[in-house]
Amino acid sequence: MHMQLLHNNKVVIFDRTDFGSSNLSLPHDKCRYNDEAIKVDCTAHSILYNVATNTYRPLTVQTDVWCSSGAVNPNGTLIQTGGYHAGERKIRLFSPCFDEETCDWTELQQNLTVKRWYSTDHILPDGRIMIIGGRNAYSYEFFPQSSETDVVFHLPFLKETTDPKEENNLYPFLYLLPDGNVYIFANQRSISLDYAKNKVVREFPVIPGEKRSYPATGSSVMLPMKLVAGDFSPAVEVMVCGGANGGAFLHAAVGGFMPASRTCGRIKITDPDPKWVMEDMPSGRVMLDMLLLPTGDVILLNGASKGTAGWESAIDPVLNPFLYEPGQPDPNERFSVLDPTSIPRMYHSSATLMPDGRILVGGSNPHIRYNFTGVKYPTELSLEAFLPPYLSPHHSNLRPSNTTVEGPVSYGQEFSITFTLGVSQDTNEVMVTMVAPSFTTHSFAMNQRLLILDIVKIQQVSSFDQKITVYAPPSRNIAPPGYYMVFVVHQGVPGHSIWVKME
Repeated sequence: MHMQLLHNNKVVIFDRTDFGSSNLSLPHDKCRYNDEAIKVDCTAHSILYNVATNTYRPLTVQTDVWCSSGAVNPNGTLIQTGGYHAGERKIRLFSPCFDEETCDWTELQQNLTVKRWYSTDHILPDGRIMIIGGRNAYSYEFFPQSSETDVVFHLPFLKETTDPKEENNLYPFLYLLPDGNVYIFANQRSISLDYAKNKVVREFPVIPGEKRSYPATGSSVMLPMKLVAGDFSPAVEVMVCGGANGGAFLHAAVGGFMPASRTCGRIKITDPDPKWVMEDMPSGRVMLDMLLLPTGDVILLNGASKGTAGWESAIDPVLNPFLYEPGQPDPNERFSVLDPTSIPRMYHSSATLMPDGRILVGGSNPHIRYNFTGVKYPTELSLEAFLPPYLSPHHSNLRPSNTTVEGPVSYGQEFSITFTLGVSQDTNEVMVTMVAPSFTTHSFAMNQRLLILDIVKIQQVSSFDQKITVYAPPSRNIAPPGYYMVFVVHQGVPGHSIWVKME
């Protein structure tokens, strides 16, 4: 249900705790005694997955993390917030560690001010985490709090975007903008918010077509920002895809599954007069995941073609990923259909980008409890790796390798990357991208962003080795502090990333 890649190349994965026992036992003396499903629960509902070794170990969450949210702070610690019942106001920490036997979840004594279930988190330029929305939570707050008086800020926009009986505004899409404000999308509407003053700076046009937010769950990305040295105001474009018609959730409750939206909208929110430009996906999709690839393209995967998010609320899984190339001039050529999976990934599935360019995909449970037999879409416990086209063996001669970063990476300053290419490769077709790893749940990759860095020069330092010098992002508004994956991309083929810390 939830995934977060950490800078030690391990992935924290967790589900809700009130399903009952899982199939994975906790170590001795780590049982939970506050569960709603069973009195004593000695099984794990979270794991730490090691990408390099393809192994995992159980972790202990103390309270229910069902439909919660998260963001990684500048030090690389996952700040995880909210959940259900006993977990609805909790703040949990998970810090990367290299002692595999000791690191585990820590639950703070401090609580959130407001119950947060289906909320969204985003890191801010000062390193705090903004927690916004949730069921019946028309407000936002921060962790850590800046003062004892600035505790919770009411945001009428969240109540205004709530549909009767269906909501359709949970897990709002949230992006930090270069001007320091935050873009918020819920249902079909969006605003720019000065969160420090609790002031709506701008309201954008309503996106045409269907509903886009949970449970009419579409997905969204902020398309790659192309940076130029000294420019603190790069253009920003947001893309929203999929979703469901109003009423789809209520129809599904009585066995009627309405077709999912097949439309996507793009809006340049930094334009003086922004407007949605609409496009069609190859087919309708609800509960899809949208992830930014190191190349600047977008992968769309998981989800269903009919229904909505919720228990037993969708049918007809969409098995084929779609690849979207935002820079393709012809809109009719931007989407392509890729090879399918054989495993339906529907409600409560998740996906995240890995350091080697693969996509880790897992989960799917459209049932109120674990249900492995006798149903059309059983609870799915497997993980898959999806390999985008750039990982084809046919491209191995183009792939950069042995990537290293020289020196510290500081805002607005030059830094250099060395990498290896084969003989007679054209270095004119090289770019460098920085990717912030996402906290992915319920079809939204929170905190995800991709920056295309400005190149200063490329030098050949040996027969096979190249050195590329680039400018780091100019400000914390453009690249909030923390860890990023840096990819060298050659002729559309990325090498393995290397982690850098912006601070």
